[in-house]
Amino acid sequence: MLDWIKNINKDYPGFWKTYLAKFETKTNRYVILSAETTGLNPKKDVILSFGAIAVINDVIKVGDSFELVILQYKYLHDNGLSNDFLIESTLPKYAEYPAIEALVEYIGNSILVGHRINFDIEMINSVLEKMECGRLKNEALDIEIMHQKLIDSTNKSFSLEDLTKHYKIPINERNSASNDAYSIALLFLKLKSKLGFK
Repeated sequence: MLDWIKNINKDYPGFWKTYLAKFETKTNRYVILSAETTGLNPKKDVILSFGAIAVINDVIKVGDSFELVILQYKYLHDNGLSNDFLIESTLPKYAEYPAIEALVEYIGNSILVGHRINFDIEMINSVLEKMECGRLKNEALDIEIMHQKLIDSTNKSFSLEDLTKHYKIPINERNSASNDAYSIALLFLKLKSKLGFK
């Protein structure tokens, strides 16, 4: 009970208060999100880049997209990993906190869509926790789960590559979070149509 009262009175950063206020209205905007990370442990791994693109009324809005690189020099240096990806990228480069703030601003109250999206959300939430914010409130849809529903099988996992091959989605040779987001958007529209939901 005391935690609940503490949270109500908590003085969140301005961007977070703005984000929370957006949930007073419903949305028809989906944000297809892909994150590149250093591993699969939200407690110790970090996000290297984001790619995202909006879908509204079953149309991929190429002009409504988001892409950035997060400068994680310390993590890469401490773990003996190469900085080449960060140095060579021509994408906008942000420190971790401003990057998450920019992402939260971009996604607003949209429904998030991704491949194993809950992992990406957990990675974002772990940074938000360090920023003394709450957790993301957005609804989320996972294309892997959508595919499992369609074929009525939950005992097999499907990589993004498996799904793009199965649904004959062209793959861009350049591996990046934004290219993955675009492939996921195409898969999402196919699956959404096949499952028959609005």
